[in-house]
Amino acid sequence: MKSSLLASILFFLIGGVVCQAQSGYWVKWSSDDPPSKVDWQAFDSKTAGDQFLDSIQNTFQYEGYLGVIFHAEEVGSDSLKVDFELGEKYFWEKISLGNVPVELAKSLPTFSQEYRVAYQWMDQVIQGAENNGFPFAQIKLDSLQRDGTALSAVFNYDAGPLILWDSVKVAGDTKTQERYLQNLTGIRPGTPFSQKQLDGANQTLRRSPYFTQNQSPQVDFQLKKAQPNFSLRDRNTNVLDGIIGLLPNANEPGKMLITGQLDLQLYHLGGKGRDVAVHWQRLNVATQELEISAKEAFLFNSPLDVSVGFNLYKQDSTFLNRFFSLEFGYHINRNTALSFFTRRQASDVLNTEDYIEAIELPDVADYRWNQYGIGWNWNKLDSPYFPRRGFLAIGEFAVGNKKIIENTGFPPEVYLGVDLNTPQYLGKAQVEKHIFIKPSWGMWLRATGGFAQNENLLVNDLFRLGGLKSIRGFNENYFYAKSFGYLNMEQRLFFGDNSFLMVFADVGILENPYLAASIDHPVSFGSGINLDTGSGVFQFIYGVGKSNLQPLQFSYSRIHFGYLARF
Repeated sequence: MKSSLLASILFFLIGGVVCQAQSGYWVKWSSDDPPSKVDWQAFDSKTAGDQFLDSIQNTFQYEGYLGVIFHAEEVGSDSLKVDFELGEKYFWEKISLGNVPVELAKSLPTFSQEYRVAYQWMDQVIQGAENNGFPFAQIKLDSLQRDGTALSAVFNYDAGPLILWDSVKVAGDTKTQERYLQNLTGIRPGTPFSQKQLDGANQTLRRSPYFTQNQSPQVDFQLKKAQPNFSLRDRNTNVLDGIIGLLPNANEPGKMLITGQLDLQLYHLGGKGRDVAVHWQRLNVATQELEISAKEAFLFNSPLDVSVGFNLYKQDSTFLNRFFSLEFGYHINRNTALSFFTRRQASDVLNTEDYIEAIELPDVADYRWNQYGIGWNWNKLDSPYFPRRGFLAIGEFAVGNKKIIENTGFPPEVYLGVDLNTPQYLGKAQVEKHIFIKPSWGMWLRATGGFAQNENLLVNDLFRLGGLKSIRGFNENYFYAKSFGYLNMEQRLFFGDNSFLMVFADVGILENPYLAASIDHPVSFGSGINLDTGSGVFQFIYGVGKSNLQPLQFSYSRIHFGYLARF
């Protein structure tokens, strides 16, 4: 009894009072039955102390001590000692549902004699009504009778008018279309009003990468209609960033070689959630990568998104990979989405001279791989860019047939005894957790893993890891892996909404079947800064790492930096 009462008081008071060492008013209280005693607590003012005592008295009444009174004794001008005299505890002998609709009564918890159960029931009935088109529903206790400390009553329920959703209204400095917002929030005209749906829409909009809310959603009620009003302001999400260099081409004298990097990302085109991105990178004469993607949200006003993508990767003079994808995403709810995709990956060997005398299939070969798979995304983060709280889980699994193509530059005997058509499997998963410790201090944890499985797995099949977005302290795409797992850990010291200092440690395990020591355990650590400049984000990270191929020496340390200009 005592522990239950104290737990109820604690629940009632969570978040209500913050005590500071320099506070100027002190309160100490105790109760007679059940005997309880709480030592001196400090408050900023006498008003705050009085509010604290009122909340305790309300908690006792909520527990059934309806006649509770207290005796106050001033110990000094800044101190008050209070003794609560609880009196008799009342309980419910019987509560009848009265005219409460059956569909709402089904959600009520099992009846108990605790006095607070009646108010818990009434709260749940009102919540159920608010979520089913009756935001003005009322409920009260009627025909109240008392026999000593035993009480009985009947519920009297008034549903009020049925309220239906009206069309969504968008205001503010935004290009967002009303139809897009309607699809995003799930609020559709003609369906019953739901407070739960409105609260969920508020959470969904807070996580949008396209815009922020100027204020919480407002609802206008008129003529049995509820019109939700969203005031938005577009974020600077578009990205244009690049470096272009002109160098003499050592392979073709007299000609110039274009090197550099270009990132172009255009988001929320036309206010419809339509995205287009182009990424190009060429940092030396032989290796370059090009990636193009586009996404259309809520295709034909359905919960489906459609994405298409193309990726080209040229690894020096060894091989050339092309990657085509078509993906459909399905929004299950505001936090969860499923995706179904088909992809075709083609790879060709560029230089066959090194394999003229090969007697078995080399570690690179020409192939075509058609894959079909499913992905998932569960997002509970509180912000789309640099969250402070929340959880994210994403993953995918794909299977398909890989066909090895016979290259006329290879000796024919390398294909003897090789099954040229085999199933290949691929899986990837990532879990991310943000821990809020206090406004200026947080932690970030991310675990990532993946595998590729095939009877004839090739180097040009393997995952490429290392660099700023995976295992820091190493060059970009430094590792090749058949299977991998790594953990990123950061301590962040915030000095702005999206600006922070950080220290990090990354640990991983990788398997590369084409190295003598196939299992590698890379480890790295370092520090850095993430700075939001208003027009973009500057990131500078210094790290040093150790692996089978790189000793732990500061001469091998790496600096990762970048600046994303947003408009």
